[in-house]
Amino acid sequence: MTMHQDLLDESALALKQAYAPYSQLFVGAALRSANGKMFSGCNVESGAFSIGSCAERNAIAAAVRAEGAGFQLTAIAISATDRAGKFLAIPPCGACRQMIKELGPNAEVLFLGASGEIIHAQIGDLLPHSFQLETL
Repeated sequence: MTMHQDLLDESALALKQAYAPYSQLFVGAALRSANGKMFSGCNVESGAFSIGSCAERNAIAAAVRAEGAGFQLTAIAISATDRAGKFLAIPPCGACRQMIKELGPNAEVLFLGASGEIIHAQIGDLLPHSFQLETL
């Protein structure tokens, strides 16, 4: 059993609720806040492709809605499958990396690696150069 196994399990449950009729890529994310609470989200696609939303950002939005502007992310897990239910190696996209880093500058990110192993990475390693509030 891996550290944050509960997040990995919840992310796998969340992907089952994804709305992905176009890509057939089902993604779920589950995160833990500094308050110890768990929040999850799934991807939601649209025929106007650019307005779809990622599972990671949907989980973050749910957490901010529940905890307010003081929300702090400590860990997030991402799970993805194809239409046949085969798990896929899907790290967070660039937009999600930016959002994770803003709300959890030291967050741990877990996702399936290309060889089938669970990757445990710090968000700073995944996004070493990000937009910073103080420089905008």
